[in-house]
Amino acid sequence: MQQFFYDEQIRRFLLQFTRVFSNFQVEYGRDENTNQKTLYRVPVRYGDATRQAQTIIQQNSANSLPSTPLMTFHVTNLNYARDRIQDPTFVQKQNVRQRFWDTESETYETTQGNAFTIEKLMPVPFDLEVNLDIWTSNTNQKLQLLEQLLTLFNPSLEIQSTENFIDWTSLSVMYLEQVTWSSRSIPMGTDDPIDIATLRFVMPIYISPPAKVKKLGVVEKIVASVFDGNGDMADAIFNSDLLLGTRQLFTPFNYQTLLIGNKLQVLETKAVVTNNSGVKVPTAPPSNLLWHTVVDLYGALRAGISQIRLDNPYDTTVIVGTVSYDPTDDRFLLFTVDTDTIPANTLDPVNAIVNPQAKGPGTIAGLPASATGQRYLFVNDTGSSSTTDPGFAQAWRGTDGTPLVAKTNDIVAYDGVRWNVVFNASNESNVQYVSNLTTSVQYRWAAGEWLKSYEGLYTEGNWSLVL
Repeated sequence: MQQFFYDEQIRRFLLQFTRVFSNFQVEYGRDENTNQKTLYRVPVRYGDATRQAQTIIQQNSANSLPSTPLMTFHVTNLNYARDRIQDPTFVQKQNVRQRFWDTESETYETTQGNAFTIEKLMPVPFDLEVNLDIWTSNTNQKLQLLEQLLTLFNPSLEIQSTENFIDWTSLSVMYLEQVTWSSRSIPMGTDDPIDIATLRFVMPIYISPPAKVKKLGVVEKIVASVFDGNGDMADAIFNSDLLLGTRQLFTPFNYQTLLIGNKLQVLETKAVVTNNSGVKVPTAPPSNLLWHTVVDLYGALRAGISQIRLDNPYDTTVIVGTVSYDPTDDRFLLFTVDTDTIPANTLDPVNAIVNPQAKGPGTIAGLPASATGQRYLFVNDTGSSSTTDPGFAQAWRGTDGTPLVAKTNDIVAYDGVRWNVVFNASNESNVQYVSNLTTSVQYRWAAGEWLKSYEGLYTEGNWSLVL
C-alpha cells in the first residue's frame, strides 16, 4: 500500500507564480495638493472567473463598487509531458555532509556533522497551464499592466520553487502562450464597467516521489581478512563469527567497559574485575580513567542521544542504550538501556536469590514469612527430607509439614500450602531468562549455570560508542 506523502510541490510553483505578479502598479490622476501621480499596487489572488469570484470582488454586495484593478489566476490544465519522459527506473545517489550543529549555541561549527546518502527517484514530467485574469475598470489600467507584464516574457521567465540545492526539480520556466484582449465570461450587468484580459501561461514542471535518506554511520568494526587462518575462503563463509571469514576487532587503547546497574565504567586492559560470572554482581575496581578522555577523541557526547552498544557475550544480541555523563563522577556514564534490546524473560521473576542453608522464610532471619506467589532462586542445596538432616529442608516446609528438597540453581515457589520446585535445573537444558526483583538484574540459564544476561565486563572489541 502506498504511504501518504505531500510535499506541496505544485503549490510551491503556484506560489512562485503569485510572486511574479505581486508588485505591479498602476497610476491614477495627479494629487490635488502635490500634483504628483498616485501609484496603486495591484493585488494578486488565486481564483477563477466565476460568479463566486465576482461576488468576492464586489464584497458580497450588489451595491458595492467593483474593486479594480485586480489580478487573479487559476489552473486550467495539468498535462502529462510525454516529450520530456526520462528513464522511469533511474535512481540518482548523492552523498551529503552537514556541518556540525551545536544545539546549545544554535550555530554551525567548522567540523563535520552528520552524513547522508540520498537516493532520488526519477520525477514525473507535467505541463502546468495557468490563466492570469487582469480585471480593470478602464482601458488605461489594462494598457499600463500589459505593458509592464508583456516585456518580461521574451520568450520566458525562470522561476525556482525551492532553495534546496539537491532538489533537481526546483527550476522551471514560464512561457506566455496566448493573450486574450477581452473576456466577458462572468455574469455582468449592463452598468458594470469591469473588463478582463486573460494571459495563458505554460510551466514545464516535475513532480518527484519521496527520496530515500540514509544516515551514514561511523566505522565500528574492521574486517581484516575474508579468509580463514588457512587461507580458505570457502570454509570461512560458513564461519558463525562472520559471514565472510574471521574478523579482528580493534578498540582504541584496548579499553574495557564494565556495566553495573545503570553505570558504565571504562577500564584499562590490565584491570581485574571480580565476580563477573554467576549470580554475583561484579564490583567496580578502582580506576582514575575518565570517560571524557575517550569520548573527546571522537567528538562530543550528546546526553540522551549518544549510545553505547554492547555485544552480549552470552548470545548473539546487542544491548543498546543511551548515555550521559554522571554529574557526580566523570569515571561513569549513566546508561539507559533500550528495553527492546534486552532478551525477554521466559520465566516469572524471582523475589530474591538466596542460600537456603543461611536464610529461610520466617524461621531463619532474612526472609519474610511464606506467602502465596513468592519465588526464590537457590544457590545451594536444601539437603534431604530426612528428619535427621541438619534441618534445612525442614526449615522450608509448608503449613502441611512437607519438607522442601531442592538443589543448587533450582527455582522454588510457594502455593499457599507448601514450597515446590518450579524450575528443576538438573532437568532443564533450554536457555531461560529470569529477573531478580530485588536487584532488577536479569539472569540467563545456559550450560548448567545462571549468568547475568547483559551486566558485567565487556572486553576490548565487544563494545562500541555511537556519538
